[in-house]
Amino acid sequence: MDVTELVKVSIILLLLATGVALLSRRLKIPYVTGLVLAGLPITELLSRPIGLNPSLVLNLFLPILIFEAGINTDVSRLRSTFKPIALLAGPGAVLSGAIIAVLLKFGLGLSWIPALFVGVILANTDTVSMIAVFKEIPVPSRLSTIVEGETLFNDAAALVSFNLILQVYSTGSLTFIEGIQQLLFISLGGCLIGLVLGYLSIPVFARLDDPLSSLLLTVAVALGTFQVGQSLSVSGAVAVVVAGLIFGNFGLYRNTSASSRITLLSFWEYASFTVNTFIFLLIGVEIDLITLWRTLPAILFAVLAYQIGRVLTVYPLLAGIRWIDRPILLRWQHLLFLGNIKGSLSMALALSLPTTLPGRDILIALVFGSVLVSLVGQGLSLPWAVKRLKLSNFSEAQQQVEQLQAQLMTGKAAQDELDSLLKSGVLPKAVYEEMRSAYQVRIASAEKTLRELYNRRPDEVESRSGKSSKLEAIRRRLLLAEKGALNEAIRKRILSEEIVRGRIQTLDEQLLKLEDD
Repeated sequence: MDVTELVKVSIILLLLATGVALLSRRLKIPYVTGLVLAGLPITELLSRPIGLNPSLVLNLFLPILIFEAGINTDVSRLRSTFKPIALLAGPGAVLSGAIIAVLLKFGLGLSWIPALFVGVILANTDTVSMIAVFKEIPVPSRLSTIVEGETLFNDAAALVSFNLILQVYSTGSLTFIEGIQQLLFISLGGCLIGLVLGYLSIPVFARLDDPLSSLLLTVAVALGTFQVGQSLSVSGAVAVVVAGLIFGNFGLYRNTSASSRITLLSFWEYASFTVNTFIFLLIGVEIDLITLWRTLPAILFAVLAYQIGRVLTVYPLLAGIRWIDRPILLRWQHLLFLGNIKGSLSMALALSLPTTLPGRDILIALVFGSVLVSLVGQGLSLPWAVKRLKLSNFSEAQQQVEQLQAQLMTGKAAQDELDSLLKSGVLPKAVYEEMRSAYQVRIASAEKTLRELYNRRPDEVESRSGKSSKLEAIRRRLLLAEKGALNEAIRKRILSEEIVRGRIQTLDEQLLKLEDD
């Protein structure tokens, strides 16, 4: 396809995406589901077929999506939910892939290697679809963090597992011990590369005054980290996740002005949105409905297989979480099961299957059909499921508290920026004092109203109103801060371990008594 034709196709896709955005908002369906449905008939409108290029998805689209998710993920929130995330994205993904492979092996008569390939591919959960739903419907923050964290690391786990099976197929042998060694080398190596490049980028970023130059650096970090990881035979996806987390939490918010942060975050939000738009449109374009109709029974069995795999991992693993962490509510577990949506990475991995693999075309059709059923069936039902499980309760009291918190946070952020402008000599002191006093009035008003809300008698407030939920979230943050201080005291040998362990146990008991936010 030449450049002129590529531009024409891009214009068609962008116009189509605009129409989908308008219709999906009016019909109240997820944007990504609408894109896939709109892409199904578009092949007939084009003179030459187009589709997903797996190399483009893995080397360009995937690093952009993972890095954007990483810089927007709060490490403190991730740390507080690390145990369920690690269970679901690690052992959960491996166990689910194995269950799917066994079912496909004996249910469809596949050989072990093809069954394992499809099992790993269908065990992967799509990040974009779940986060898109949560942006439209508010859910408890701990639940959204678990989902975002699992899908973020699940992508890396899928790529690592896929490459291990590819090695078995290529070499013909891989012992269990060798497999564990390879898994650790690929994963830990990716973490190390991400840590090194993430931290190395921070001092360079701090010296760049121009927002556009800073933006170019972040693009180079995102794409370059993936390539460095791949060239060193470790996981590029893991490396990008870690680099994004490091940069977003320790570089972006400590070394830049508010205007520069807005420029960077806006760019990455736009880049992620654009990539997702093209990916999901091309998913629809790539799917051949005639082929899918012929393999429909096998596709439905594959859908059943990955749902069984999800059931047998989510509920047993999270049932035992209460022994090591705060328990996960059963209705939260229902959403984690129902949100098992497949997406672009599954299709890219399917297209990356070795050309010499027997029955490759059937396996691709199997994965494509499962992705389509998942995006349409589960994608359309997920918002309804969130409401049905009563996970999106957002009371008037909670709305009032959050509006006041927004007023308070924005006022203080503006004052901080004014202090910076005064210190740098940009703003005269007389103008600074006048503008700061105007913000102080807004802050004082919000603080007064919030104080009155928090000081109400308990019988004036419903048991799980926005007030109590917010206070428990604040108490949790304070208790976690206390734990962090005690762990740091042990590390620096300021306090004895015997004293600290007893205090940490008390803090853990207090954390368990708090209801989930």
